[in-house]
Amino acid sequence: MKSIDTIVTGDLMWRIARTRPMLLLWRIALVYLAMAVCRLIFWLYNRDLIGAIALDEVWELFKGALLIDTSSIVYTNSLFILLSILPLPMRIWGGGRYQNAMFLVYVMFNGAFIIAANMADAVYFHYALKRCTSDEIFFAENGNTFSLVLKFAVENWYMVLLSLAMIAAMAWGYRRRRESIDLTRGVVRYTLLTVVMLLAAWLSIGGMRGGMNGMTRPITLSNAMLYTSSSAKAYLIMSNPFCVIRSVDAHLEYCRYFDDDERAEALFSPSHYPEDYTSEMFGRYEGYNVVLFILESFSAEHSKYLSPDLYPGDEAGHTPFLDELMQRSLTFTRCYANGLVSVAAPSSIWCSIPSYGKPFILTPYALGECRPMPRLLADKGYDTAFFCGSERGSMGFGAYARQSGIDRLYSMEDFEAVHGNGEFDGSWGIWDEPFLQFMGEQCSRMREPFFSTVFTLTSHHPFVVPKRYRDVLPEGCTRNHKPVEYTDMSIRRFFERFSGEDWFDRTIFVFVADHVSSEKFAERTRQIPGTHHIAGFMYVPDGSLQRRCESVVSQIDFAPTVLGLLGNREPYFGFGRDIHNEPGRRPFVLLRTSFDYTILTDDYIVDFDTRNVTGVYRFDDTQRADNLMPRGGESDVAWAVEQAKASIQQYFEHVGAMNYLPDVRVSSVKPIGEGDIDSASEPQ
Repeated sequence: MKSIDTIVTGDLMWRIARTRPMLLLWRIALVYLAMAVCRLIFWLYNRDLIGAIALDEVWELFKGALLIDTSSIVYTNSLFILLSILPLPMRIWGGGRYQNAMFLVYVMFNGAFIIAANMADAVYFHYALKRCTSDEIFFAENGNTFSLVLKFAVENWYMVLLSLAMIAAMAWGYRRRRESIDLTRGVVRYTLLTVVMLLAAWLSIGGMRGGMNGMTRPITLSNAMLYTSSSAKAYLIMSNPFCVIRSVDAHLEYCRYFDDDERAEALFSPSHYPEDYTSEMFGRYEGYNVVLFILESFSAEHSKYLSPDLYPGDEAGHTPFLDELMQRSLTFTRCYANGLVSVAAPSSIWCSIPSYGKPFILTPYALGECRPMPRLLADKGYDTAFFCGSERGSMGFGAYARQSGIDRLYSMEDFEAVHGNGEFDGSWGIWDEPFLQFMGEQCSRMREPFFSTVFTLTSHHPFVVPKRYRDVLPEGCTRNHKPVEYTDMSIRRFFERFSGEDWFDRTIFVFVADHVSSEKFAERTRQIPGTHHIAGFMYVPDGSLQRRCESVVSQIDFAPTVLGLLGNREPYFGFGRDIHNEPGRRPFVLLRTSFDYTILTDDYIVDFDTRNVTGVYRFDDTQRADNLMPRGGESDVAWAVEQAKASIQQYFEHVGAMNYLPDVRVSSVKPIGEGDIDSASEPQ
C-alpha cells in the first residue's frame, strides 16, 4: 500500500504538471519533437545530397539545430504563447471558446509552418539544392505555380500522408493534457502569472535572436556554418519558417543592363586565371604565412601618414605605430570599405564579394559553394584560424569564417579558458591588447604556413579603454580617438613580443579596416567617398614590399592581391583585382550608397542612380563643388559607367544563382599529342 507521503507527493506533481506554464512547456516540447522528426525525414529524403553523418558530428549538428529550431518555434508560436500566458481568470482562460481558439491557433500554425513547410522543404531541396526562402514567395507569381505544387504533392503523396499523420499526432498530444488548474488564489495567482508572462516574453526574445545579450547579432542563415563545414549539412540544420523570416528583406532586385551576356563578361568578369600572370611579384612570397588584421573603425583620417593635412607640423596622428609600418609597406593611400557595417567586411576581404544593399553574409545567398582565399590556402596546406574577442557566434563572423574555409575559431570563451575572465571590456568582448597577445601565442603553436585573421574590438562604441590607460592615452578630437590609440598601441605590443618568433619574418601582415568610424572630425569624411575611406596596407618584415600605391582600391582587392603574392595558381572567383598581376583591370571602386552607387576611378567620382549618371566630380573635389556633367573626362566616365553596369549585373546574376566559382576556361595551348598537328602547322 502506498504511504500517505507518496500519495500527497504524487498528487502535487500531478497538479503542478497541469498548471498553465507546464502545459505550455509540454505543448512547445511537442513542437520540438515534430521539428526533429521533420529533420530526420529531410535527411533521409536527401541523404544522397547531404551525405552520411559521422558520430562525432551529431552533437554539433544537434546544437545548431536546437538554436535555429528555437527561433523558428518562437516566431511561429508567438501568438499561441501569448494566449497561453495571459494572466486571465480561470473562468475565461479555461472556458471552452478560449481553449478551442488556442487549440486552433496551435494546430494551424504548427501544422502549416512547422510540419508542412519543413516536409515540403525536403522535396524542394532535392531539386533546388537550397532551402525555401522569401525569394520563392516573392517570385512565385507564375500562372502555373499551383499546378506545379499539386504535381509535386501527387508525386510525393507519401510525404503528404506523413505530414497529415504528424499534424494529427500533435493535435492528439495537445489534447492529452488540456485540463488546467491553478495552485494559488487571488492576488498571488495573478502576480505569479504576470511574472511568468514577463519571463516568457524575455525568453522568447532571446529565442528569436539566438542569444540573450546585446553582443549577439540576431542569428541568420549563415550561423548554421558554425556547426559544420559542409554547406549541405548547414541546410540540414536549418528549418522553416526560420529561412523565410530571416530572408524576407534579402530578396534581390535583379539589375540587367546587357541582354548580351558576352558583352557584360567582356566588360567585367569575376573569374581570375593566374596562369596569365607574369609580373615579378607573382609568387614572390610563396609559402609565407599571412596574418590579417581587420581593424574596427580605422578611418583614414586617424592616420597622419594617410591624412597629413589634418595633422600639420609636429602634431601626431592617432595611429603612430601603424604610420611607422605604412612607411615600410605596400600602402594604399586611397583604400575604401565596400560597406558601412562590420558584418559586411569578411565577405569583401576574404572572398572578394562586396555587399550591395544588405550585408552579403546575412543573406541566404551566402551559402552558395565558393572557394575564397582561406579555402584556397587551406587546400594548399595552410593551417587556418579566425580570432575575435567577442562571444562565440557573435555577429555571424565565426559562421562565415567556417564557410570560407577557416578551420579553427578562437573567441572570448577560448581566451578566458586560458587567461581567466578579468579582461572583459563590459560590452563586446576581450580588450584588444590581451587578445592580440593571445592570438600571437596561438600563431606560435600553429603549423606553418598558416593563415590567421583577427578582428579587433576596442575601437567601437561605447569608446572606452582599460582603466589603466585612461589617463595615459591622448584624448584626441573624437570619442573614438583614444580607443584607436589603444588598439594601435596593442598592435605595437604584439609586434614587440612576437617579432623574435621564427614565423614572424616569413609572414605577410595585412591590415585593413572594416569601415569608417561613426565618430568623424574631418569634413571630407562626411562626404562620399570619405565616408568609406579607410586604412589599408600590407607589410613584410624585410621591407621588400614597400611601395606607396596612389590608385583607388577597396577591400575586395585584398584577397586577389594576397593570392598573387603567394603564387596561387588555381583559378578563383572575386569582384576585386590583383593590383600587381592584372593590368587589364583598371583601378575601379564601386560603392553602394543607400539606393544609388558611387563609382571611383583614379581621376573621377561618378554618382550613378542605377540608370543614369547624376554627377561627375574630379577626385580632389571632396566637397563636390564643381559638377563636371557633361563636360570633362567623358571617355573615362563612359568607361567607368559601363564597368559599373557590367559589375552590378554580374554581381546580381551570380549571387542570385549562388554561383561563386570561376568559369571553366579552355586553355588556348593544346597538350602535345592532341589535335591535328599537320593542319595546325599550316600557315593561316
